[in-house]
Amino acid sequence: MAQAAQRLLRAATDRVPCSPVRDLIGSDDVEAAYAVQKLLTARRLEAGGRVTGRKIGLTSPAVQRQLGVDQPDFGVLFADMSVPDGGSVPVAELLQPRIEAEIAFVLGADLATGPLDDAQVRAAVAHAVPALEIVDSRIRDWDITFGDTVADNGSSARYVLGTSAKPLAEFEPVEAVMTMKLHGETVSGGTGAACLGNPLTALAWLARTALAVGDPLRAGQIVLSGALGPMVPAAAGDEFTADIPELGSVSVRFHASANEDASSGEDAFSDEDTSSNEDASSDEGSPA
Repeated sequence: MAQAAQRLLRAATDRVPCSPVRDLIGSDDVEAAYAVQKLLTARRLEAGGRVTGRKIGLTSPAVQRQLGVDQPDFGVLFADMSVPDGGSVPVAELLQPRIEAEIAFVLGADLATGPLDDAQVRAAVAHAVPALEIVDSRIRDWDITFGDTVADNGSSARYVLGTSAKPLAEFEPVEAVMTMKLHGETVSGGTGAACLGNPLTALAWLARTALAVGDPLRAGQIVLSGALGPMVPAAAGDEFTADIPELGSVSVRFHASANEDASSGEDAFSDEDTSSNEDASSDEGSPA
Protein backbone atom coordinates (compact mmCIF):
# COMPACT_ATOMS: atom_id res chain seq x y z
CA MET A 1 0.00 0.00 0.00
CA ALA A 2 2.72 2.43 0.98
CA GLN A 3 4.59 1.86 -2.27
CA ALA A 4 1.48 2.55 -4.34
CA ALA A 5 0.74 5.70 -2.35
CA GLN A 6 4.31 6.90 -2.81
CA ARG A 7 4.16 6.35 -6.56
CA LEU A 8 0.98 8.43 -6.86
CA LEU A 9 2.30 11.11 -4.52
CA ARG A 10 5.50 11.45 -6.52
CA ALA A 11 3.51 11.82 -9.75
CA ALA A 12 1.38 14.56 -8.22
CA THR A 13 4.37 16.36 -6.72
CA ASP A 14 6.58 16.14 -9.81
CA ARG A 15 3.60 16.62 -12.19
CA VAL A 16 4.80 13.66 -14.21
CA PRO A 17 2.27 10.85 -14.74
CA CYS A 18 3.28 7.47 -13.40
CA SER A 19 2.63 3.86 -14.34
CA PRO A 20 -0.54 2.23 -12.99
CA VAL A 21 -0.49 0.98 -9.40
CA ARG A 22 -2.42 -2.21 -10.13
CA ASP A 23 0.86 -4.12 -10.21
CA LEU A 24 1.09 -3.32 -6.49
CA ILE A 25 -2.54 -3.54 -5.32
CA GLY A 26 -4.42 -5.40 -8.06
CA SER A 27 -7.07 -4.19 -10.47
CA ASP A 28 -10.18 -4.92 -8.43
CA ASP A 29 -9.15 -5.23 -4.79
CA VAL A 30 -11.57 -2.70 -3.30
CA GLU A 31 -10.11 -2.83 0.21
CA ALA A 32 -6.54 -2.33 -1.00
CA ALA A 33 -7.48 0.56 -3.30
CA TYR A 34 -9.29 2.48 -0.57
CA ALA A 35 -6.42 1.77 1.82
CA VAL A 36 -4.07 3.58 -0.57
CA GLN A 37 -6.55 6.45 -0.91
CA LYS A 38 -6.74 6.66 2.90
CA LEU A 39 -2.95 6.89 3.14
CA LEU A 40 -2.86 9.76 0.64
CA THR A 41 -5.75 11.51 2.42
CA ALA A 42 -3.86 11.28 5.69
CA ARG A 43 -0.81 12.86 4.05
CA ARG A 44 -2.88 15.80 2.85
CA LEU A 45 -4.46 16.28 6.26
CA GLU A 46 -1.04 16.19 7.92
CA ALA A 47 0.07 18.91 5.49
CA GLY A 48 -2.82 21.14 6.56
CA GLY A 49 -5.49 20.08 4.06
CA ARG A 50 -9.16 20.51 4.98
CA VAL A 51 -11.86 18.13 3.81
CA THR A 52 -14.89 19.82 2.24
CA GLY A 53 -16.79 16.76 1.04
CA ARG A 54 -16.71 13.80 -1.35
CA LYS A 55 -17.01 13.05 -5.03
CA ILE A 56 -18.76 10.05 -6.53
CA GLY A 57 -17.46 8.35 -9.66
CA LEU A 58 -18.30 5.34 -11.81
CA THR A 59 -21.99 6.24 -11.78
CA SER A 60 -22.46 5.07 -15.37
CA PRO A 61 -23.44 1.38 -15.77
CA ALA A 62 -21.49 1.28 -19.03
CA VAL A 63 -18.28 2.38 -17.32
CA GLN A 64 -18.89 -0.07 -14.47
CA ARG A 65 -19.15 -2.88 -17.00
CA GLN A 66 -15.97 -1.70 -18.71
CA LEU A 67 -14.03 -1.95 -15.45
CA GLY A 68 -15.76 -5.13 -14.28
CA VAL A 69 -17.34 -3.64 -11.15
CA ASP A 70 -20.91 -3.34 -9.95
CA GLN A 71 -20.65 -0.25 -7.77
CA PRO A 72 -19.57 3.40 -7.92
CA ASP A 73 -16.47 4.72 -6.19
CA PHE A 74 -15.70 7.84 -4.20
CA GLY A 75 -12.91 10.29 -3.53
CA VAL A 76 -12.28 13.06 -1.02
CA LEU A 77 -12.69 16.78 -1.76
CA PHE A 78 -10.33 19.28 -0.16
CA ALA A 79 -10.57 23.05 0.18
CA ASP A 80 -7.58 23.61 -2.09
CA MET A 81 -9.44 21.85 -4.91
CA SER A 82 -12.17 24.51 -5.03
CA VAL A 83 -12.25 26.99 -7.92
CA PRO A 84 -14.71 29.92 -7.98
CA ASP A 85 -17.44 29.99 -10.60
CA GLY A 86 -16.00 31.74 -13.67
CA GLY A 87 -12.47 31.32 -12.34
CA SER A 88 -9.42 30.13 -14.24
CA VAL A 89 -7.28 27.06 -13.61
CA PRO A 90 -3.57 26.89 -14.44
CA VAL A 91 -3.05 23.81 -16.60
CA ALA A 92 0.56 23.73 -15.39
CA GLU A 93 -0.76 22.60 -12.00
CA LEU A 94 -2.40 19.54 -13.57
CA LEU A 95 -1.22 16.55 -15.61
CA GLN A 96 -3.85 15.43 -18.12
CA PRO A 97 -7.09 17.16 -17.13
CA ARG A 98 -10.61 16.42 -18.26
CA ILE A 99 -13.88 18.04 -17.25
CA GLU A 100 -17.44 16.88 -16.63
CA ALA A 101 -20.69 18.47 -15.48
CA GLU A 102 -22.54 17.31 -12.40
CA ILE A 103 -25.10 18.19 -9.75
CA ALA A 104 -23.56 18.97 -6.38
CA PHE A 105 -25.44 18.61 -3.12
CA VAL A 106 -24.66 20.70 -0.05
CA LEU A 107 -25.75 18.88 3.07
CA GLY A 108 -27.79 20.55 5.77
CA ALA A 109 -27.74 17.58 8.15
CA ASP A 110 -25.44 14.74 9.09
CA LEU A 111 -25.95 11.34 7.48
CA ALA A 112 -24.39 9.40 10.32
CA THR A 113 -27.27 7.40 11.78
CA GLY A 114 -30.64 5.98 10.80
CA PRO A 115 -31.72 3.93 7.81
CA LEU A 116 -30.10 6.30 5.28
CA ASP A 117 -33.02 5.60 2.97
CA ASP A 118 -34.21 7.81 0.15
CA ALA A 119 -36.40 9.97 2.40
CA GLN A 120 -33.65 10.61 4.95
CA VAL A 121 -31.05 11.37 2.31
CA ARG A 122 -33.34 13.75 0.46
CA ALA A 123 -34.22 15.58 3.68
CA ALA A 124 -30.53 16.01 4.51
CA VAL A 125 -29.84 18.07 1.38
CA ALA A 126 -29.82 21.81 2.05
CA HIS A 127 -29.65 22.65 -1.64
CA ALA A 128 -28.33 21.57 -5.02
CA VAL A 129 -25.98 23.57 -7.24
CA PRO A 130 -24.62 23.08 -10.78
CA ALA A 131 -21.02 21.92 -10.70
CA LEU A 132 -18.02 21.14 -12.86
CA GLU A 133 -15.50 18.54 -11.82
CA ILE A 134 -12.00 18.72 -13.24
CA VAL A 135 -10.61 15.21 -13.12
CA ASP A 136 -6.94 14.43 -13.63
CA SER A 137 -5.35 11.01 -13.45
CA ARG A 138 -1.89 10.78 -11.98
CA ILE A 139 -1.56 7.59 -14.05
CA ARG A 140 -0.03 7.87 -17.50
CA ASP A 141 -2.46 8.09 -20.44
CA TRP A 142 -5.45 7.43 -18.17
CA ASP A 143 -4.52 3.74 -18.27
CA ILE A 144 -6.69 2.92 -15.27
CA THR A 145 -8.63 0.09 -13.71
CA PHE A 146 -10.99 0.31 -10.74
CA GLY A 147 -8.10 -0.13 -8.32
CA ASP A 148 -6.01 2.57 -10.00
CA THR A 149 -8.69 5.26 -9.95
CA VAL A 150 -9.85 4.56 -6.39
CA ALA A 151 -6.27 4.65 -5.09
CA ASP A 152 -5.80 7.92 -6.99
CA ASN A 153 -8.62 9.56 -5.02
CA GLY A 154 -11.15 8.93 -7.75
CA SER A 155 -8.95 10.73 -10.30
CA SER A 156 -10.02 14.02 -8.73
CA ALA A 157 -8.31 17.40 -9.11
CA ARG A 158 -10.54 20.51 -8.88
CA TYR A 159 -14.23 21.36 -8.61
CA VAL A 160 -16.32 24.42 -9.41
CA LEU A 161 -19.68 25.18 -7.80
CA GLY A 162 -22.18 27.46 -9.48
CA THR A 163 -23.57 30.43 -7.60
CA SER A 164 -27.23 29.47 -8.07
CA ALA A 165 -28.71 27.07 -5.54
CA LYS A 166 -32.12 25.46 -5.13
CA PRO A 167 -33.66 23.32 -2.41
CA LEU A 168 -35.02 19.98 -3.59
CA ALA A 169 -38.56 21.29 -3.10
CA GLU A 170 -37.85 23.42 -6.18
CA PHE A 171 -35.62 21.08 -8.19
CA GLU A 172 -35.84 17.39 -9.08
CA PRO A 173 -32.33 16.04 -9.83
CA VAL A 174 -33.43 13.02 -11.86
CA GLU A 175 -35.25 15.32 -14.29
CA ALA A 176 -32.24 17.55 -14.90
CA VAL A 177 -31.01 18.10 -18.45
CA MET A 178 -27.41 19.27 -18.86
CA THR A 179 -25.53 20.84 -21.76
CA MET A 180 -21.82 21.62 -21.55
CA LYS A 181 -20.24 23.95 -24.08
CA LEU A 182 -16.65 24.75 -25.04
CA HIS A 183 -16.35 28.25 -26.51
CA GLY A 184 -20.09 28.17 -27.15
CA GLU A 185 -20.18 24.81 -28.93
CA THR A 186 -21.85 21.81 -27.30
CA VAL A 187 -19.31 19.13 -26.34
CA SER A 188 -21.26 17.11 -23.77
CA GLY A 189 -24.81 16.55 -22.66
CA GLY A 190 -26.86 14.28 -20.48
CA THR A 191 -29.57 13.92 -17.87
CA GLY A 192 -29.97 13.22 -14.19
CA ALA A 193 -30.98 9.67 -15.01
CA ALA A 194 -27.46 9.06 -16.40
CA CYS A 195 -26.09 9.31 -12.86
CA LEU A 196 -26.86 5.90 -11.32
CA GLY A 197 -30.48 6.35 -12.40
CA ASN A 198 -30.86 9.37 -10.10
CA PRO A 199 -28.22 11.62 -8.48
CA LEU A 200 -30.00 11.12 -5.15
CA THR A 201 -29.48 7.36 -5.50
CA ALA A 202 -25.76 8.06 -5.85
CA LEU A 203 -25.88 10.24 -2.73
CA ALA A 204 -27.66 7.50 -0.77
CA TRP A 205 -25.03 4.97 -1.88
CA LEU A 206 -22.27 7.29 -0.68
CA ALA A 207 -23.99 7.96 2.65
CA ARG A 208 -24.20 4.24 3.42
CA THR A 209 -20.67 3.56 2.19
CA ALA A 210 -19.15 6.47 4.12
CA LEU A 211 -20.86 5.30 7.31
CA ALA A 212 -19.63 1.74 6.72
CA VAL A 213 -16.01 2.91 6.52
CA GLY A 214 -16.35 5.01 9.66
CA ASP A 215 -16.32 8.46 8.10
CA PRO A 216 -19.96 9.53 7.64
CA LEU A 217 -21.12 12.54 5.68
CA ARG A 218 -21.60 15.68 7.74
CA ALA A 219 -23.70 18.84 7.52
CA GLY A 220 -21.98 21.51 5.44
CA GLN A 221 -20.12 19.04 3.27
CA ILE A 222 -20.33 19.08 -0.53
CA VAL A 223 -21.06 15.96 -2.54
CA LEU A 224 -20.37 15.84 -6.28
CA SER A 225 -22.92 13.23 -7.28
CA GLY A 226 -21.43 12.01 -10.56
CA ALA A 227 -21.21 12.95 -14.22
CA LEU A 228 -24.39 13.76 -16.15
CA GLY A 229 -22.63 13.30 -19.49
CA PRO A 230 -19.30 12.39 -21.10
CA MET A 231 -16.12 14.03 -19.86
CA VAL A 232 -14.06 16.17 -22.21
CA PRO A 233 -10.28 16.88 -22.32
CA ALA A 234 -9.29 20.38 -21.20
CA ALA A 235 -6.36 22.52 -22.36
CA ALA A 236 -4.99 26.02 -21.91
CA GLY A 237 -7.28 28.57 -23.56
CA ASP A 238 -10.43 26.49 -23.09
CA GLU A 239 -13.54 27.98 -21.53
CA PHE A 240 -16.35 25.63 -20.49
CA THR A 241 -19.89 26.42 -19.41
CA ALA A 242 -22.39 23.84 -18.18
CA ASP A 243 -26.06 24.74 -18.09
CA ILE A 244 -28.84 22.94 -16.27
CA PRO A 245 -31.89 25.09 -17.05
CA GLU A 246 -33.80 23.96 -13.97
CA LEU A 247 -30.85 24.77 -11.70
CA GLY A 248 -28.44 27.25 -13.26
CA SER A 249 -25.06 27.44 -14.96
CA VAL A 250 -21.40 27.20 -13.98
CA SER A 251 -18.22 28.00 -15.90
CA VAL A 252 -14.46 27.77 -15.74
CA ARG A 253 -11.47 28.71 -17.87
CA PHE A 254 -8.03 27.15 -18.29
CA HIS A 255 -4.76 28.99 -18.79
CA ALA A 256 -1.18 27.85 -19.15
CA SER A 257 0.48 28.85 -15.87
CA ALA A 258 -0.24 30.49 -12.54
CA ASN A 259 1.62 33.63 -13.63
CA GLU A 260 -0.30 34.03 -16.86
CA ASP A 261 -3.68 35.03 -15.45
CA ALA A 262 -3.98 37.14 -12.34
CA SER A 263 -7.70 36.30 -12.15
CA SER A 264 -7.05 32.59 -11.68
CA GLY A 265 -8.59 32.65 -8.21
CA GLU A 266 -5.39 31.69 -6.43
CA ASP A 267 -7.32 31.67 -3.13
CA ALA A 268 -8.96 28.51 -4.45
CA PHE A 269 -5.66 26.72 -3.99
CA SER A 270 -5.24 27.60 -0.33
CA ASP A 271 -6.89 26.08 2.72
CA GLU A 272 -9.04 29.13 3.25
CA ASP A 273 -12.76 29.23 2.49
CA THR A 274 -13.25 29.91 -1.19
CA SER A 275 -17.00 29.76 -1.63
CA SER A 276 -20.00 30.37 0.50
CA ASN A 277 -21.40 27.18 -0.95
CA GLU A 278 -18.93 25.21 1.21
CA ASP A 279 -20.65 26.46 4.24
CA ALA A 280 -24.13 25.54 4.04
CA SER A 281 -15.60 7.56 -23.59
CA SER A 282 -12.54 7.10 -25.10
CA ASP A 283 -13.20 10.10 -22.99
CA GLU A 284 -16.81 8.96 -22.58
CA GLY A 285 -15.78 5.59 -21.21
CA SER A 286 -13.21 6.81 -18.69
CA PRO A 287 -14.37 6.77 -15.07
CA ALA A 288 -14.13 9.71 -12.75
